[in-house]
Amino acid sequence: MINPADLSAREAAAAVRSGRLSAEALTEAYLDRVQAVEPSLRAFAYLEPDLARAQARAIDKAKKKGALAGVPVGVKDIIDTADMPTECNSAIRRGHRPSTDAACVEVVRKASGIVFGKTVTTEFAGRHPGPTGNPYDLGHSPGGSSSGSAAAVAAGILPLAFATQTAGSVIRPAAYCGCPGFKATRGALSLKGIQPLAADLDTLGFYARNVDDLLLFHAVLAGVKDTRPTIPRKPRIAVMRTMARVSLDAAAQEALDEAAAKLAPEATIERVELPSACDGAFAAQEILMAVGAARAFEKEWEKHRELMTVSFRDRIQTGLACSPALIAEAEATRAACIAAVDAFFKNYDAILTPAAPGEAPRGLSWTGDPEFNRLWTLADTPCASLPVRLGPNHLPLAVQLVAARGSDRTLLALADWAFAKLGKLPPPSLPKPAPLARMTRRAGLTLDAALTASTEEAERANRTALQRVPRDFSYADEPSHVFHPSRRN
Repeated sequence: MINPADLSAREAAAAVRSGRLSAEALTEAYLDRVQAVEPSLRAFAYLEPDLARAQARAIDKAKKKGALAGVPVGVKDIIDTADMPTECNSAIRRGHRPSTDAACVEVVRKASGIVFGKTVTTEFAGRHPGPTGNPYDLGHSPGGSSSGSAAAVAAGILPLAFATQTAGSVIRPAAYCGCPGFKATRGALSLKGIQPLAADLDTLGFYARNVDDLLLFHAVLAGVKDTRPTIPRKPRIAVMRTMARVSLDAAAQEALDEAAAKLAPEATIERVELPSACDGAFAAQEILMAVGAARAFEKEWEKHRELMTVSFRDRIQTGLACSPALIAEAEATRAACIAAVDAFFKNYDAILTPAAPGEAPRGLSWTGDPEFNRLWTLADTPCASLPVRLGPNHLPLAVQLVAARGSDRTLLALADWAFAKLGKLPPPSLPKPAPLARMTRRAGLTLDAALTASTEEAERANRTALQRVPRDFSYADEPSHVFHPSRRN
């Protein structure tokens, strides 16, 4: 007999609606998996089994069941939940209990989904990591900032989970963990009740074990019919490496070439480059992200900066050091880039490009570089990450499909078509003891103590990335134009 947790989200919801499966039985199947895997994976920031069971029993008693009937959904821990803490992996928010659900969580409840638990995020969705390991090798990073969500879905302990992206925080964890992931067009899905990192860049996304479930989840969240858009008989796909400032390793390049070759028999494939108007996109994204963080965390900076990690303080200080002229230049670059990307998609249905520089980094202190995602975040485009194969270290390698703004469902239909051509990865083998856990036990440390001790590597990498951002002021100035955009000179 099939384990209910092996059903797709669509299959499970249909079975619960028809009465062939109870929401309670589905919940218990996932709780069993969590019990086996979570002590090693550490994907959850908060999980109360009895709360999940209570939701399931209420769904079973309801006469009418929605599109997500009984399906467990993981909620990234920067997204408000009225019945669970939202702590953002920060000492500043420890014990914080929101009074209401975020808009996206409210939609899940109305669709009869189960708000299963809160998944680990980096601190305030920035760079400082949480304790989650990569399900393919627990000694490697799952990526960030949506670490717990991607790892939980890839490990099979959740069928659906929320993510957010401000640079690469949806697509990169999906790539590192080997599960399909989707970032919507910016502004297409509500961010109400979600802690902003940089409001002008933040975008909602989510993970599933297959792209058809991404289509289902998107229809629920967007409030549209769950129908599949028609895609061109022979899609026009532009293949590009992206003008990133970090190297694409050989294995990731091979994965991109392999994906293009697998799609080529049924698509028109062209190797192209984006127009020069996008050359400054990467620096502009970093500037606007740093400035956005300074604005979003003005109160925390004034009252609780001593509780922030070094990397998060560095990010805010970098934003504070940007002059009005520098911010205006970055915004102008963004506008030009959006116009150029919009024009580009008049000739192509999608872009096929790397999702990450390579396999997931070793260790848990560095969540990887979002360089291959910055341009598409800046341009507001929808993106989907698709696994291709395992790399030389037996960790996932992935590509991303990018499409025109507003074409979210068409992109998902194209991604489903591509997903069928690329094939699924072999599942991760869990549970297994993490090398880091074995090392810390031998050293007489707890895992959390070892993570704290290992953050120097992350801080160095963070500073290197932030040093690329031009500064017009010293860190001590804290100019008011950053905190209060209306006061710009």
